[in-house]
Amino acid sequence: MKKLLALLMTVVLATTMFTACGSSKSGDDGDKTLIMGTNAEFQPYEYRENNEVIGIDAEIGKAIADKLGMDFKIEDMAFDSIIPAIQSGKVSMGLAGMTVSDERKESVDFTDSYATGVQAIIVKEGSKIKTNKDLLKKGANVKVGVQLGTTGDIYCTDDLKEAGSGTVEEYNKGADAVQALVTGKIDCVVIDNEPAKAFVKANKGLKLLKTAYAEEDYAIAVSKDKPELRKKINKALKELIDDGSVQKIINKYIKAE
Repeated sequence: MKKLLALLMTVVLATTMFTACGSSKSGDDGDKTLIMGTNAEFQPYEYRENNEVIGIDAEIGKAIADKLGMDFKIEDMAFDSIIPAIQSGKVSMGLAGMTVSDERKESVDFTDSYATGVQAIIVKEGSKIKTNKDLLKKGANVKVGVQLGTTGDIYCTDDLKEAGSGTVEEYNKGADAVQALVTGKIDCVVIDNEPAKAFVKANKGLKLLKTAYAEEDYAIAVSKDKPELRKKINKALKELIDDGSVQKIINKYIKAE
């Protein structure tokens, strides 16, 4: 009898351990927590205030979790770590002002777009760079600063190489690229328009060019292995767009000019 009880206890323990291991990745069926991977260096979409990640994407992520009846958690990480974190199951989704691109679609799936972004160009006042075309003139020998793994990085790396017009300097943070511009290490910074405006406001002697580098759509990235999760997130997102919730969140952080 004791041997039988011991055997039963072993089976129960092994089953419990297996179940726990099998449910460790976020976004699996039955998971109660929606984990958002982001890079909190992208005001007003995601940034830190009083040691808390806030912003447009943070509020949209929380609203989606509420719609799905799930708990919500944010994991702050380097921007170029977000897609690997989605693929490994460390996070359920990537919400980080992320642009849909063919390159990224090879690694993850995307929801419908929830916002439109603009890649802006920051230069020093008095710069010889007047328009986006000046970055792509053959022989211009410009040094362009970007945040590693962002759309600006992807666009500029490909475009400048093809045009033979200069080099791209990659930085882990947009703020680091801007500081390099201030100190004269690079000629301009290509970054999303909203954080670009904040950087210019905070750094005397910088300005935004009137011509943008590119326009793009932001969407939520989800693992290719979790099509049902993507459908659920997309359905919740569509409802939040249709009832005006998403626009209300955006208006809270981006005031009409």
